[in-house]
Amino acid sequence: MRIPIARIPGFMLLCCPVLVFSQQPDSLLEQATLEHVIEYAIKHQPLIQQSLIDEGITASTIKSKLADWYPQVNFNYNLQHNFKLQTTVFGGNTIQLGTKNTSFLQFAATQHIFNRDVLLASRTASEVRNLARQNTSNNKIDLSVSVTKAFYDALSSMQQLKVAEEAITRLERSLKDATNQYHAGITDKIDYKRATIALNNAIAAQKTNEAILNAKLEYLKGLIGYPQGNHLPIVYDSLQMEKEVGFDTLQRAEYSNRIEYRLLMTQKKLQEANLRYYKWGYLPDVSANGAYNFNYLNNDFGKLYSAGYPNAFAALTLSFPIFQGGKRKANIEQADWQLKRINWDVIKLKNAVNTEYARALASYKSNLASYNALKENMQLAKEVYDVIRLQYQSGLKTYLEVITAETDLRTARINYYTSLYQALSSKVDVQHALGQINY
Repeated sequence: MRIPIARIPGFMLLCCPVLVFSQQPDSLLEQATLEHVIEYAIKHQPLIQQSLIDEGITASTIKSKLADWYPQVNFNYNLQHNFKLQTTVFGGNTIQLGTKNTSFLQFAATQHIFNRDVLLASRTASEVRNLARQNTSNNKIDLSVSVTKAFYDALSSMQQLKVAEEAITRLERSLKDATNQYHAGITDKIDYKRATIALNNAIAAQKTNEAILNAKLEYLKGLIGYPQGNHLPIVYDSLQMEKEVGFDTLQRAEYSNRIEYRLLMTQKKLQEANLRYYKWGYLPDVSANGAYNFNYLNNDFGKLYSAGYPNAFAALTLSFPIFQGGKRKANIEQADWQLKRINWDVIKLKNAVNTEYARALASYKSNLASYNALKENMQLAKEVYDVIRLQYQSGLKTYLEVITAETDLRTARINYYTSLYQALSSKVDVQHALGQINY
């Protein structure tokens, strides 16, 4: 369950094309093991990089908010020419006020003593940073799971292609035997033609597997952000994978281990702080401020700055709302409802984790049982094929039985490797449901 969460400059690309080109080989993998592929994805996948950028944006936003705690110093300059002076009546006489030219320079400073906006920013800064980091971690976990399953899917097709190649080698040998027996007059054309048909079918299957494998590799490369048009050298250890297929199925799902739960807890803390913020709505804003003004007044523009009339002041400002039409109460109710919604999200997550774990565990047990059975089938099919082939060469079996044994062997091998990678893939789902994949 996903929890929502509230460039290189062009001249460098133009001036440094050689640099960009020389760095490209460094972004390629020499050995694309599962661990290396996941590491590569985390480093190059755009979504992860965007999450890291979001962390930087969050850190800068926090600094911007906290900057309001520091004194705010400003400078203002004004130059004004009055085309028509203001007129007033004073003591029964009509007089004009002011001068034709005025100017002032002002240095002003403000220091917040108490401000609930800044107080909220300072108290929630660590949790906001934590939320951004957890979002990145969540994206890394999801990416790791997707990459692992895509890697196993590609391996399944690679093994099917390997099985097809081995089958072609055996069928070519069988075709050669059938051809020799036909020319020797031991058999008729039937065995020769059957061998040719079986070989053609195997070659067609090989071409199909090649196309499927290329599509899966392109998907994997796109998923990890691998440069298009470059070879991804998949490396794997079948024996090691067979050792890793086992898993302790007696573990219990703990939703508190999930990154989604930690995200919800962080969001809950931030929402609780937001609720307190609205409850503080009656508190006053207190600030100290002062200014020093350089005033210049003269009817003659050329002599405007010949004499100055400075003034300065310091003040303490206190302001608080008296009546806002029920806005504070409405904001408190809204924040309280949002907090209750998060509490229900926790319950929803708990139910979702239990369901996800039960489904993933059932799939894993089913795939593991199939793997164990199909592993034995593959060994038996190999023994049957070897015996029947020897019997055929001795004239005790027909070639049809050889074809049948060959088909059974190829099917058993494909099913075995498919079940192995399905078991490994479903194991990843179980680990994810248990919250055992973390970054």
